[in-house]
Amino acid sequence: MEGDMFSGLGERYQMDGKVLQNFQKSFVQVQDILDQNRLLINEINQNHESKQADHLGRNVGLIRELNNNIRTVASLYGDLSHSFAKSIDASSEGESTGTNHQKRFRSG
Repeated sequence: MEGDMFSGLGERYQMDGKVLQNFQKSFVQVQDILDQNRLLINEINQNHESKQADHLGRNVGLIRELNNNIRTVASLYGDLSHSFAKSIDASSEGESTGTNHQKRFRSG
């Protein structure tokens, strides 16, 4: 499914394979962190419900880890946004200057 999304981007914006690989790598990193966050949140909730002092104390560290993960995800999305915009700009420049060597076919 991810491959379909990225191949569609590549066809539309004529991005090279390396750019698409970097996007895919970043999206996988983000998904891994989000999966980890889901586990952290579940553990935090269980600790909170138990109302045991040692479990509640552990939540402090878990919440810090969760916050750090959220910062990392925000940073990865920022990097993705910047890279995507840069790739689109480069693709647009190639089209407007005529340096893009791909053939275009018109339908109809």
